[in-house]
Amino acid sequence: MIDLDSEFGARVARHLREEIVVWMTTVSPSGAPLPRPVWFLWDGDETVVMYSQAGLRVRNLAANPHVTLNFRGDEEGGDIVVLSGEAAVDRSLPSADAYPEYLAKYDEHIANLPMTPATFAATYTEPVRIRLTRLRGH
Repeated sequence: MIDLDSEFGARVARHLREEIVVWMTTVSPSGAPLPRPVWFLWDGDETVVMYSQAGLRVRNLAANPHVTLNFRGDEEGGDIVVLSGEAAVDRSLPSADAYPEYLAKYDEHIANLPMTPATFAATYTEPVRIRLTRLRGH
C-alpha cells in the first residue's frame, strides 16, 4: 500500500517511523467523528499498533472499526498524510510494557508523564491493531 520507492511513500514511511503522535479518528455510534492524539507503532508494512484505555475509544471501535490516522502537515498546508484502516482490540498483542519496540519508542515519553512502563500498561490496557487499507495525501 505504501510505495516506499516514491517520494510520497518515503515521506509517509518517515512519518510512521519517526512521529510520536498521530491523530486517530474513530466514529461514535451516533456517527460523530472523534479525533484523539495517540502514540503508535508501525510494523514497517500495513499494520499500526496503539494502546488505549478501556472506554469510549474501544466502544467506538466495537461499533465501527473504520478509523483514520492523520499526521500534521507543514506550515504551508503541504506534507499531508491520511491513512484509513480497520481497527480492533487484539489480545494476542503483548501489553505495552512487554513490547520492546513500543518501549524503545516511548519509554522516555512514558517517564515524562510521569509513569513507569508497568503503570502505563495498567492504564492503557487495550492493545489495538489497525490494518491500514488506504492512503491519501500530498
